[in-house]
Amino acid sequence: MEQWARDNTKEEARVFGALADPTRLKLVKLLCQQQEANALCVNALAGILGVTQSAVSQHLRILKAIGLVRGDRRSYHIHYYINRDKLRDCRELLLAALNNKEMFPEEPCQKYCPNRREQDVP
Repeated sequence: MEQWARDNTKEEARVFGALADPTRLKLVKLLCQQQEANALCVNALAGILGVTQSAVSQHLRILKAIGLVRGDRRSYHIHYYINRDKLRDCRELLLAALNNKEMFPEEPCQKYCPNRREQDVP
């Protein structure tokens, strides 16, 4: 297989995977509505989303792993917010994944399909 100039497939898969869960996607949407000064703690996030604190913590761990969510300790709790720079990067990455013209040039089926090569079908 040829090596493509810009293959971000692994990073794209990480982002798509992190956003693939409905609860995580709701969590991201919720955090996108909050300014950093109004960041929310796990208890508040769990209450708003109607899920357990443990579930929220697990989802936050995955979103933090890709850098999309950050947390600041405020008193006894950590308050979470969207990393706006990473959100911008994720948007660009996802748009590039959906517009992958430079990654895979158009190829005729005959190049890869032995049956079509033998039949020499145009």
